[in-house]
Amino acid sequence: MLPYQSLQEAELALGRELTLAEKLWFNYSAQKSDYYLYCHNLLFLFCVFSFVPLPLVFIELKLSKNISKYKLQPKIRLSFQEMFRCYKDVMWMFFVVVGPLQLVSYPTIKWIGIRTGLPLPSAWEIVLQLFVYFLVEDFGNYWIHRFLHNKWGYEKIHRVHHEYTAPIGFAAPYAHWAEILILGIPSFLGPAMVPGHMITFWLWIILRQVEAIETHSGYDFPWSPTKYIPFYGGAEYHDYHHFVGGQSQSNFASVFTYCDYIYGTDKGYRYQKEHLKKLKDWGGSCEQNGNGYHISNQDLKSE
Repeated sequence: MLPYQSLQEAELALGRELTLAEKLWFNYSAQKSDYYLYCHNLLFLFCVFSFVPLPLVFIELKLSKNISKYKLQPKIRLSFQEMFRCYKDVMWMFFVVVGPLQLVSYPTIKWIGIRTGLPLPSAWEIVLQLFVYFLVEDFGNYWIHRFLHNKWGYEKIHRVHHEYTAPIGFAAPYAHWAEILILGIPSFLGPAMVPGHMITFWLWIILRQVEAIETHSGYDFPWSPTKYIPFYGGAEYHDYHHFVGGQSQSNFASVFTYCDYIYGTDKGYRYQKEHLKKLKDWGGSCEQNGNGYHISNQDLKSE
């Protein structure tokens, strides 16, 4: 809750006129508690989990020839019932695990210094903080994900997420409850290291989940704006990891590719790319376009 009773009082305290964004924020948040504002994350996560994957559902159900060439595993198509079952499981975990975790973690948010007041951060401040959050989360997620691929971690926890060898958007948050809790740690490390405004925190939660849905989409669309992000993994990169499954020792990173490159856990993926290029050059049976590979299950298993 803001410590000002009016816009004029806020402007007097700041010594300047409020920007349009600050006026809108004041009008919305002035009488709302910080805890209430923090709980907006529940609504944002529900909307992202429920609505962002829907275009991918329509594409999967009405797969046209113009779109099918971008599907990474074209021989695997899920029915509406299968996708809806995945969504129901995700919503169950949302209400039983994710939601309560968000509700009880508010004291931590206050402790690390996430603020709700004025002034609002500049656009550059938001962008730079989000960049740090993505880098920190990616590094922490890499090592946790790699740990979950040992025999015990995979069999007891991570195998649930790998039930979808050809991932879909709804499967991005589909995981064992313990994995949801564990992977929440690197998501909070960035904001803990570089605390910002609640609006930045909202954007971080939303963008991270949208990114996860994109990498689990099962499609490598050449028009995706993420293709212009340096060292970004994307759907093709993560799809390879899901296809190989439990025995995978490649492509552990959640967002970028630098950790896999530095620690040598992208060798299988790079070998696969080279192998497919040779098959195409020799007139092999893999489909290829300029934006990524599209390979059948048999091609991958023949390695």
